[in-house]
Amino acid sequence: MKHIVIIGNGIAGTTAARHIRKNSDYDITLISAESKHFWSRTALMYIYMGHMKYHHTKPYEDRFWKKNRINLIHDYVEKIDTKQKQVTLASSPPLRYDVLIIATGAKPNKFGWPGQELEGVTGMVSLQDLDRIERYTQGIARGVVVGGGLIGIELSEMLHSRNIPVTFLVREKQFWNNVLPEQEASMISRHIREHHIDLKLETELKEILPDKNGRVRAVVTNTGEEIACQFVGLTAGVHPNTDLVKSTAIETNRGVLVNEFLETNIPDVYAIGDCAERRKAIAGRTAIEQVWYTGRMMGETVAQTICGNKIAYHPGPWFNSAKFFDIEYQTYGNVKPQLGANEDEFYWEHSSGKLAMHFVFDKNEQTFFGINTFGIRLKHECFDQWLKEKVDIGHIISHLREANFDPEFFKNHEKDVIQAFSGQYPEIRVASRQRRKTLGIF
Repeated sequence: MKHIVIIGNGIAGTTAARHIRKNSDYDITLISAESKHFWSRTALMYIYMGHMKYHHTKPYEDRFWKKNRINLIHDYVEKIDTKQKQVTLASSPPLRYDVLIIATGAKPNKFGWPGQELEGVTGMVSLQDLDRIERYTQGIARGVVVGGGLIGIELSEMLHSRNIPVTFLVREKQFWNNVLPEQEASMISRHIREHHIDLKLETELKEILPDKNGRVRAVVTNTGEEIACQFVGLTAGVHPNTDLVKSTAIETNRGVLVNEFLETNIPDVYAIGDCAERRKAIAGRTAIEQVWYTGRMMGETVAQTICGNKIAYHPGPWFNSAKFFDIEYQTYGNVKPQLGANEDEFYWEHSSGKLAMHFVFDKNEQTFFGINTFGIRLKHECFDQWLKEKVDIGHIISHLREANFDPEFFKNHEKDVIQAFSGQYPEIRVASRQRRKTLGIF
């Protein structure tokens, strides 16, 4: 009987194990040095903030694994031998495999800053990072967060929840405007400051200074400013964790290189999740996609292939979601920081500065390309279908109410959006109010 060994028990590795079990009687071993059980990494911040405890973040009860005959090993993999089809563990006997799945995730970026290894400095990716953050932030006067992405704003909110003053260093002109267009980046930057975060834009970390005991006492920025602090969170993005495969014949670039079937260059070895890099990126998407749902989909896909139903990985139109303090964010399709040559846009922002929608479409054909929405929840299934069908922007605007997913009794803003759109683009046909009523979409 085949033995499937999976290195990494995050969403990608665990999903692969679950779906292999659904479709086969293979022996399955799931190895992790981080945690004994799969847990929701997206809940990391809520453990620190006291909204959840660790056991609340485990989607499956502990008996689930034995019941489903998935063997869990809490250990560190030291070596992969692809010729002998064997992995060497730090504290357990070596394991032979018939199929190996590498799902080792990602690691925080470090750029060789002096002092980056000091006591009081950490990233925020793993449970071990959470333990360090808990320990390092006890009784401190100020924390500094370095890097203006999603992990950075989460860590800033975590410290803020405990009334710890936070300085947030962002090298861009506005928060996350290497991803968000200027309008949204400016709105979220204002929102961060409204929460009394000391947001320093166009500012980079130069050095972390130690005290006499080898702990953080301050940071120095590229402007020469010295900021006293006792904790530094390094959140300047992550990169694929390829440490384990560097000494093997498995090919890597930034990540572990895979084809459309998530196969590496070595037979019977696959890579999925945050550590994987497509040799050829899917149109409209990047070669490395480090989000929860792509890891889940890769796990489902590779399980089908391993169980005899070989299928390519096709994730469909891009989507993602996040939260910036009080403002929820969703994106569907492609909304780039700058418009492409063939693109036009419509941006609507509520007078409160807390709600916004940004639509991008083809300036000639009017085909809808994507949307960013802030503070207004939209249905994924609607936009997934509309993007696949390549509908026009007039259809999207006309059917906004149909896509609304806000809770009952929330105020609707579709009329304001439609009125503003029609004022800016009178030449683009939008269904009349009576027509929308007839269709039941308004």
